[in-house]
Amino acid sequence: MEENRGKTVDPSLEEAITVAETAAQELLEEIEKKRIYTGRPARLAIAVVAVATSCYHLFYAYVHPFFALDHRALHWLLMSVLVFVLYPFSRHQSLRNRMTLLDGVFLSVSAGICLWIFIFSTSILNRAGTFLPIDVVLGTILILIVLEAARRTTGPAVPLIAVIFIGYVLFGPYLPDVLAHKGYSIERLSTYLALSTDGVFGVPLGVSANFILLFILYGALLRKTGAGQFFTDVAFALTGWSRGGPAKAAVASSTFFGMISGSSVANTVTTGSFTIPLMKRTGYPGYFAAGVEASSSTMGQIMPPIMGAAAFIMAEFLSIPYFKVCVAAAIPAVLAFFSTFMQVHFRAVSMGIAGLPRADLPRIGKAFAEGWHHVFSIFLLIYFLMRNYSPERAVFWAIAATVVSSFVMTIIRKRSAKEFGMLVLEGLKEGATGAVEVAAACAAAGIIIGCITMSGLGIKFSSLIVDASMGHLYLALPFTMIACVFLGMGVPTTAQYIIISSLVSPALVQMGVLPIAAHLFILYYGTRADITPPVALAAYAGAGIAKSDPWKTGINAFQLGIAGFIIPFMFVYAPELLMIGSFGDILMSVVTAAFGIICLAAGVQACLLVRARWYEVLLLLSVALLMIKPGLMTDGIGLALFAVVFISQWFRKKHGTTAPVAR
Repeated sequence: MEENRGKTVDPSLEEAITVAETAAQELLEEIEKKRIYTGRPARLAIAVVAVATSCYHLFYAYVHPFFALDHRALHWLLMSVLVFVLYPFSRHQSLRNRMTLLDGVFLSVSAGICLWIFIFSTSILNRAGTFLPIDVVLGTILILIVLEAARRTTGPAVPLIAVIFIGYVLFGPYLPDVLAHKGYSIERLSTYLALSTDGVFGVPLGVSANFILLFILYGALLRKTGAGQFFTDVAFALTGWSRGGPAKAAVASSTFFGMISGSSVANTVTTGSFTIPLMKRTGYPGYFAAGVEASSSTMGQIMPPIMGAAAFIMAEFLSIPYFKVCVAAAIPAVLAFFSTFMQVHFRAVSMGIAGLPRADLPRIGKAFAEGWHHVFSIFLLIYFLMRNYSPERAVFWAIAATVVSSFVMTIIRKRSAKEFGMLVLEGLKEGATGAVEVAAACAAAGIIIGCITMSGLGIKFSSLIVDASMGHLYLALPFTMIACVFLGMGVPTTAQYIIISSLVSPALVQMGVLPIAAHLFILYYGTRADITPPVALAAYAGAGIAKSDPWKTGINAFQLGIAGFIIPFMFVYAPELLMIGSFGDILMSVVTAAFGIICLAAGVQACLLVRARWYEVLLLLSVALLMIKPGLMTDGIGLALFAVVFISQWFRKKHGTTAPVAR
């Protein structure tokens, strides 16, 4: 990597690159120390379990030797083992080199119960509705273990919400009439949640076992084989020379990389180590540079073809192929990317920031010559999804293509085959360990969904939403948005999506929203929490690299990602943005939406052709809002207001009355 970079950037940038890589490595090491033992035997044992986990899931994706409950039990067995090793009960420095007795107990009991379920799954399912004492005891213990695993990996919010829902099921008869139900015994609840495919081993954990781990593994192998550097080089080659080039390249590379990572924080740390220092060198403040990286990295969860984990669960909830989710999400994701890109451009215009010299940038031809094989596996994945292959089978062949093509290129370029093999093993390890948090969140979310299903809360909550909004969609959508953002601040995106979609999406559908639009609406606002203060994890990760104020970084990330708060309203009122309708209607909706996004970006950054005055900012934002709901009247008024701002700014620019100023 160093050799390649030395050929593509001039010596004046080497110091910035070195400092950035050092800062990123320190941040990654600090994150790693919080959850992984430092002793060599323990690390080796973790690696063996993690590699075995990835290999098992690859084997299952191709052979499918077990039924659903069997496979999910084995999946949780492996994930829970990694949870209680990677996230020890004690975080004290002196105890990180060894497992505590409590960790060993949790690990052993969880593995034992999962093995019991795997061995006796047929008899357990045959006596569904009835239960033995051992069913109640082991089911209750498994629920407690899942809650503890979720607490260790995601924090206290998810298990606390799960406990509240459990309490709701148990104490239903004692609640107010609007929420009351007949209630269930602890025996019935524990067996339903732990020993069926409707609770812990329900749809969320099933999606984790079938799809999510494999896609995380695919992203890990792409990173290990150099895809991250390839996407960064391509992004800088395409945009680095333009006005504000490094920031535009950060948006492009983070979006490209987000397509294979699906994690906003990991994406920020990985690509930000290179892009943030270059943005600072060209004149952007550190907090703005980190905000650009955090905002564009967050789009990875909504950018096809590999979206965040919640997208796979969405496909299962809607009973549609995952590829259809990708198709529906494509235009909104591009609009979100376009908004951040244009905001960066308008900020560069207002500050008078130029791009980098072409001589200092990677050459597009050389970048593709080095990494074209990474594109091959991605296109292969898209091809199989379009042919209606299951996501697990499609990603299996994409993983195989990545390993084979990278190995062939290693041999052709006469590089070390042993080193390549070690990279593959590291990718297998990171694929499994990277799925641990999602698996724990999915298992706990299964408890929540099971409680909602048992008690009928989903129907009641939907009725409450309809009543509170008086049947008006323009009231129900903001209520849903607020609920998504606030819940997303405390729980991971996957858990947030599962909870809100189970409670609210039926109400939105009842008010006329298309099911795919309702679920994408909820997903979008769940991702916004990563760049919305006070809990803006992606922004804080970028602030660590930029050495900037976390709060100012969060505010700028929120500002740069503000289109993500507008676009969901657009595709609810204009389903054409979800590729639904005739080609002409879709094209018209895309054009008007893109125009509204440009005005939104210009208004937020207070600059179009030159620095905007306060009334011009208000007019630009008004144009953006008018474009939310398609229609000749709203579009016509918007165009008229935009013309006023454009003509005013054009005259000022022509006569030189306003020059770019630094902020």
